[in-house]
Amino acid sequence: MSTINSIKILVVGCGNMGIAHATAYHNFPEFEICGLVSRGDSNSKLNKQLQGNYPLFSDFNEALAESKPDAVCISTYPDTHEDFVLKALEAGCHIFIEKPLADTIVGCERIIAKAKEVDKKVVVGYILRHHPSWIRFIEEAEKLGKPLVMRMNLNQQSQGYMWDVHRNLMKSLSPIVDCGVHYIDVMCQMTRSKPVSVSAIGARLTEDISEDNYNYGQLQIRFEDGSVGWYEAGWGPMVSETAFFVKDVFGPKGSVSITAKDAGASGKSDNVDSHTKTESIRVHHAAIDSENKFTKADEWIDLKDEPDHQELCNREQQYFLKAIQENTNLDDHLLDALNSLKIAFACDESVKTGETVKL
Repeated sequence: MSTINSIKILVVGCGNMGIAHATAYHNFPEFEICGLVSRGDSNSKLNKQLQGNYPLFSDFNEALAESKPDAVCISTYPDTHEDFVLKALEAGCHIFIEKPLADTIVGCERIIAKAKEVDKKVVVGYILRHHPSWIRFIEEAEKLGKPLVMRMNLNQQSQGYMWDVHRNLMKSLSPIVDCGVHYIDVMCQMTRSKPVSVSAIGARLTEDISEDNYNYGQLQIRFEDGSVGWYEAGWGPMVSETAFFVKDVFGPKGSVSITAKDAGASGKSDNVDSHTKTESIRVHHAAIDSENKFTKADEWIDLKDEPDHQELCNREQQYFLKAIQENTNLDDHLLDALNSLKIAFACDESVKTGETVKL
């Protein structure tokens, strides 16, 4: 049910993330969906799923002109982001957008400048920033001393619909850019240090994508404080599912690891809920006695009551709502989004040139 003061929001893109965000808006009285936009019939399917009677559009420009929203949620492919956001900002709308902010650095900078010019909020969907378990993971990592060694991956053995999604994503971005921005952002939060160089490798394992792209990549980052981190991501029916869930950090004082026995099990690599699952965090202490024996047993932080994917999307939208209602300054939020994308694109450059890229 909408209220007189509710925020009229246009939902653009009705696939996986669009469904979750629209569900949040549908259930929040502070929002009123004024339209669902998609090129295919996904908006009609979503309308039925929500048991709503929302206006349906196939063209973004038409939807923006007719629905006259206060805010726009964009969950489309990255190559549309800059155009859609700039037009929505020009129309006086606040923006929630799935990462990345744009598919080029220049595009990101244009969006940030336009948001400042028209004084509207732009929130980027960095979902892990709203996950209490990942927040705790970062907090525990900060206790380990410096330098840190950060090891993370998210390989996805995709087939059917998800392989269609991944192939479409790779028309504009590689896996280590599209997914990597999340984990680069996490590494930057853990170290609170400036990244100084990146190197990366990649492999094209399918003819289903363009010759200048790759569906497997691994990146390595060096930080000013001596910390190092790696991240790998691969998409496709040929990808192994046996090692898709590595989230592990160690420093001089010990280590902290996310252990997800269920989410990391066979058949879960292509399940969006599994990508944010933690289940438990294992904290290891490096202290040893005169006989080089550990002086403290490992600790297990139980995280069984963690939010599911929909609840995380709800929390993202609560953050968006608060930013609008309380006029939150999002300068740092947008700068972080820009910086993590700069690092990811530097990794992309390293794959294609075979050279280490200084930042």
